[in-house]
Amino acid sequence: MTNIPPPAEELRLLDAELRQLDARRAVLLRRREWLVHVLRTASAQRSVPSAGQMPPVWPVAPGAAAPRTEATAPGVQNVLLLLGGILLTVAAIAFTLVGWGHLGITGRALVLATVTLAALSAPVWLLRRGLGSTAEAVAALGMALTVLDAYALHEVAFDGSGGLGYAAAASAVLSAAWAAYGAAADLLMPRSDAGSPTRPDRARAGAGTAARPALRLPLPFAVVTAQVPLLLWALAVDAGPHTLTAVLLVTAAADTVVALRPAHAPVRIVGLVGVCVAGALGVLSAGWLCWSASAPGAAAPGAALLLLAAAIALAAARYAPKPAVALCASLAAGLCLVAGAGGVLRAWLPGEWTVPGCLALGIALLTAVRTPLPRPMRQGLVGASLVVQGLAVLWTLPLVAGTLLGPVALIERPWSGTPLDIRDAVFQDAAWPSYATAAPLVLAAVAGVLALAERRAVRRPASGVGALVLAWAAVVVTPVVLELPYGAGLVAHGAVVVVALGIAERARRGTGGPSAPALTALVLALVTSVTLALVSLATEAGTLAVLLALAALFGVASTRPGLVAFTAPAALAHATALACAAGASAGLRPEHTALLVLVVPAVAALVAARAARAGRSAATVTVEAAGAAAALLALTLAVTDLPVLASVLALCGVVTAGTALRPERRRAGHAAAALFLLAAWVRLAAWEVTTPEAYTLPVSVAALAVGYLRRRRDPSVSSWAAHGAGLSVTLVPSLLAMWGDPHWLRPPLLGTAALAVTLVGARSRLQAPLVLGGGTLALVALHELAPYIAQVVGVLPRWAPPALAGLVLLALGATYEQRLRDARRLREALGRLH
Repeated sequence: MTNIPPPAEELRLLDAELRQLDARRAVLLRRREWLVHVLRTASAQRSVPSAGQMPPVWPVAPGAAAPRTEATAPGVQNVLLLLGGILLTVAAIAFTLVGWGHLGITGRALVLATVTLAALSAPVWLLRRGLGSTAEAVAALGMALTVLDAYALHEVAFDGSGGLGYAAAASAVLSAAWAAYGAAADLLMPRSDAGSPTRPDRARAGAGTAARPALRLPLPFAVVTAQVPLLLWALAVDAGPHTLTAVLLVTAAADTVVALRPAHAPVRIVGLVGVCVAGALGVLSAGWLCWSASAPGAAAPGAALLLLAAAIALAAARYAPKPAVALCASLAAGLCLVAGAGGVLRAWLPGEWTVPGCLALGIALLTAVRTPLPRPMRQGLVGASLVVQGLAVLWTLPLVAGTLLGPVALIERPWSGTPLDIRDAVFQDAAWPSYATAAPLVLAAVAGVLALAERRAVRRPASGVGALVLAWAAVVVTPVVLELPYGAGLVAHGAVVVVALGIAERARRGTGGPSAPALTALVLALVTSVTLALVSLATEAGTLAVLLALAALFGVASTRPGLVAFTAPAALAHATALACAAGASAGLRPEHTALLVLVVPAVAALVAARAARAGRSAATVTVEAAGAAAALLALTLAVTDLPVLASVLALCGVVTAGTALRPERRRAGHAAAALFLLAAWVRLAAWEVTTPEAYTLPVSVAALAVGYLRRRRDPSVSSWAAHGAGLSVTLVPSLLAMWGDPHWLRPPLLGTAALAVTLVGARSRLQAPLVLGGGTLALVALHELAPYIAQVVGVLPRWAPPALAGLVLLALGATYEQRLRDARRLREALGRLH
């Protein structure tokens, strides 16, 4: 049988167990800290410390917290070694610069040889004893001493030589010496019986991965120093820009070899950084030399350097260990090839054909997909081709944008006269690009490439859409480039609209629904139609003919069920513009032109009703939106003439009321009522009627009638919801007008009406008429009694009003409870009403 201790005893046991766990955790943490220190400072000749070397593990007293350390032992050791190395280096520099002259030649040689050899040989002895961090610090000191030795040697033996030349030779010697020193230190380490290094990380090194060298600093420092010998030599011999560029590329090639070989990670990283820096500088310099030349012969050396850079990049891609590196290197190689050949073409061909020539070279890179090259290299070359094609398309964008947006300037001066040609109509206020002759060819070539890619099922939707857009751009700018006559240019743009609509219909039929190519073709057709309409503004006849043709064209296209949601609104928009242009051509004033524009909303209502019967809800919404926009334009045109504005509002109300006859558009009846009301108000304003009841009574009558019918259908509806708004619309404005009306007729009429409303509310037991009518009647009575009250107040002495107010307060205070009961009964009585 299990004996469960009482709660107090169980709590004491739990606390004891938790203290033991804390103590054990502190012991394990201390042990872990010591093991981390051992692993960081372990040398190549010992893999695991013996039991005798392990420090004793003392148990921590129960409940005692482990002390918190702010720095680890290896961190403190590294800081001390770094400071010691810096101090020794500073001392060596001071000795070399200051105390050097006090020694003879023999003394200098002995000091240099002794100190340098001691500093370079000590790391091997330290590594054998497991002092890795100390060995790294002493090795760094030794390498710094070799730099001082080189400086001292120049001051003693080579004082007359050039500084740059000696620096080039010294840096080459130091780089080779440091590399040999790092390799020698690695070879001098003891080996196991199997012939492999005894260092644990070397034993764990997998196949194809270089183990970490015994000393980590010499090899990276050697690679860094190897970046400057050739460059310093070129500067020393006053080499030209081509030689300097070649030096940079050769250095990048050497760095490529270092970065690709299975060396230690820091060495590969230094080599990769060298490739990026030296290669980028070399490629930029070669590109500048090639593209700034004025003749093909002068551009050839720069092109050759770019070809050398491309060869280096291709070699790097071929032997790259990772696919991403191979892809990036192949991309750079392809761009270098195109840049080199393009620079020669630039010096040989006219300026406007430079980009088409580079585009041809970029397209030629696509042949890499048929070569047996590795997949990452093929992808990189194809990526370079896409970059070139993209840049070529960007080169044509100013011409395309000018062709589409240039006619906008004609809005400010419509019907200014027939232009000389279509280019004069489009670029009348903009500068003509000098390179425009070759732009259509560039757009057509890239469109052809994308069409071929789409046919081969390479990113099919995107390629098809891109090919369609670029082909459209090429066709749109061709009439402007060829300087076709004005009429021929309009016909060409109209043909583009027709072809784009045909492509959209064909794409819709092919996919059985709205696809990306179909929608793209529709958008292109709409954009072209807008540009065509703007270009036609140059002449009156052209404007009318183009707008009529566009309205008819999109109207015919609206008979296709898949296009009506886009083409019907476009037809209505062009019809609206045609109505405005016809009114201006007939010499009508804007407010009279608004009556012509109202034909468009009427047609839109009919088209929307037909689309709703056919079950095309999307087309119904877009058509109604286009009709609403046309109606708003008509209202804007008629706003300066109140009688015409009233007529326009009424006609809009008729169209809206017709729309409300459809079951799904019943709510449009509210908009129709509002339009009719606004029409009546505008008409009254045109007749200069200032009586507020003329504006409010029709609204009240209509609202009360609607409320009466609503309560007949649903008796549970509140009187406030049914009659509150209708009564307030007339009573409130009349009350406000009464207080400023000097005539006597309005107060009795308003009072009579308020009395009638109150009696109706009392008889029907309706809360809204009773409260609104009674409140209005009280205010009317107060208005009528106000002069007498003011007269009485003026006769009374000054102490009478305060005294009367005090008596009222006393009476209220004395009967406070009764007044509360009366107010509660009144509230309950009102609450029982509807």
